[in-house]
Amino acid sequence: MHEGCVLDRLAGQRIDTVAVLPCDRTKDLCARIPERFHAVNLLREEDGVGLSAGLALAGGRPAMHIQSSGLGNSLNAIMSLTVTYGLPLPVLASWRGVEKEQIPAQVPFNRALPGVLEALGIPHTVIRRPEEDHLIDLVVSDAYDHCRPHVGLITPSFWEGGDLICPEGEQPLPPRGRVVAVEYCRGIREPEMTRYDAIRAIAPLLDGEAVVANIGVPSKELYAARDRALNFYMLGSYTQASPIGLGLALRTERDVVVLDGDGSLLGSAILPVIAAEGPENLTIVCLDNGAFGSTGNQLTGAYAQVDLELLAVAAGFPATAKAQTAGEIRRAWKERGRGPRFLHVVIRPGNAPVANVPLSPAEIRDRFVRALSQ
Repeated sequence: MHEGCVLDRLAGQRIDTVAVLPCDRTKDLCARIPERFHAVNLLREEDGVGLSAGLALAGGRPAMHIQSSGLGNSLNAIMSLTVTYGLPLPVLASWRGVEKEQIPAQVPFNRALPGVLEALGIPHTVIRRPEEDHLIDLVVSDAYDHCRPHVGLITPSFWEGGDLICPEGEQPLPPRGRVVAVEYCRGIREPEMTRYDAIRAIAPLLDGEAVVANIGVPSKELYAARDRALNFYMLGSYTQASPIGLGLALRTERDVVVLDGDGSLLGSAILPVIAAEGPENLTIVCLDNGAFGSTGNQLTGAYAQVDLELLAVAAGFPATAKAQTAGEIRRAWKERGRGPRFLHVVIRPGNAPVANVPLSPAEIRDRFVRALSQ
């Protein structure tokens, strides 16, 4: 059966983790992926880009399986993260909109997709028939040999004639009944610290942790506060800091800390994925100034509406805390147990007048990878 051939090809290429957001044309493949690999179930395709980046930085061999429409959600992350830092990313995409498509909305983007990928310089390979399954090897090996993305567009005709192993409506599901009990009462005072104040309070507490710093000013402020080889400075890829941290945490025994922001986390669907994966060595630090600090302090929903700690609780984080002073940060850091953990640091808007990070993407990547392996 064709699903088994695909899994055999991935296993032969030493893939260890597959980030998945399913397509109804490949539901049988999706059902079998966990039999052979660590499957991470995504809620947004672009989060798989960050996840795969973190796994690859830590020495893993991830791949993604998504519907081709999801590439439209992922292109900026692929270009600003995967391409910018020279990381491998094989993507097996169920190519919709091109063969016997019944959903009109699938057609416009997917018909143009090969031209889009070509314009961006992203290699792609079309796989149309079961006897072309060897092209999966090409997709994966090219991505890893050249440290770049490579997309395999698998048409519906590839799957025709395969035996269904999980017909619709017959796939067994686990019990869903549960008890949800939450006791939560927090007060948010008028903020005192800026983000740079909070980063300077956190920086001396770092020991052997790998740190992912959010894009823009947060990365610059961390560099100014305490540059370390174990700091991964992001230069782009909005919303991808925590997905990168998740990938790292799944692959390394080190503690991993993500310095993320309220806007980034509100724009992502990664918190439930982190809670479901449950990495005990991961701490998400949400530096919540209630604003898009790198673009002019435009207010986010976190300023006077959303409580990010409560959002993490609802997502399933077992350990959360809130801090608004340097002393509270130190206390929460000292008391943190196993995770995943969420530290909500409420701060006021404002950027420190610090310089850009004077390192190229390759320099950031290489020294981080070396330090991570020591």
